[in-house]
Parts: sequence; structure tokens; C-alpha cells
Amino acid sequence: MRHLLAGLVLSLIIVVPANRVGAAQAPSADQVAAVKAVVARYVAVREARDAAGLAALLMEDADQLVSTGEWRRGREAVVTGGLASSARSGGVRTIEVESVRFPTLDVAIVDGRYEIAATASTPARRMWTTFVMVRGAVGWRISAIRNMRPSE
Repeated sequence: MRHLLAGLVLSLIIVVPANRVGAAQAPSADQVAAVKAVVARYVAVREARDAAGLAALLMEDADQLVSTGEWRRGREAVVTGGLASSARSGGVRTIEVESVRFPTLDVAIVDGRYEIAATASTPARRMWTTFVMVRGAVGWRISAIRNMRPSE
């Protein structure tokens, strides 16, 4: 009986922590605010057409899949493509964060409603966006962006 109990305790010591490795982490209010601030800065630098500001938010190997299906791979491609898109579309961009999840303490997944407001010549574009962010020595930076336009 003692061996059975010892085996059960040992199993719990090994299995319970292993199951928690992939569990989402409970974020603090400060973590959520920091990640939302990166999204707000992203919108601000896109609107300002600030290449250096946008580059500072992105990891070197960042990538973006936009609603047209175009892939932008690497920081430079995300900056160049993003600023060109901002210049073409003209409407004011907004992102309303709907959810923030932390699969680990240093990785955040941010989902939000992404809208480019209507202009005199173009209708509003309503999409979804997902950011994957990684926290490093300089704080939270964007690793990936996925923009999706719902089918109509």
C-alpha cells in the first residue's frame, strides 16, 4: 500500500506540472495595458507614416499577412508595405482590441476589430486583426500580424 501511495504521489508530481506547461497564463492588468499600448502605437505610427516608429515596434523577423493575401516577410517588408498601403487607402485606421491572451508569460496574442474609415471615394473596410507579440529585453514587440476580411 505504501508503494502504491508513493507511486501515486510521484505521478502527480510529474504529471500536474507537465499539464500546466501549455496552459494560458493569467495576465496582470499591467501586462494587458502594455500590449494594448503597442497596438495603439502601431495605429499611431501607421497614421503618421512614421517608418522608424513602425520599425521600432517590430521584431527583425516579423511578418504580416494582409487581407489581399499578400505576405510581407521581415521587418523592412512590413514597414514598406504597411506605409505604402496607408498612403493608398487614405482612410483613418482604428483597431479596437477585443481580447488579449498570454500562452506564455512572454507571448501575447491580441485580437481586434480593424477598420479603415470611409473616404469620399472608398467605402469603409471592416476587418479582424491578430497580433502575436513577444516580450524581450526592450519590452513587447510585434512578431506577426494577420488581417482578415470577413466574407460577404
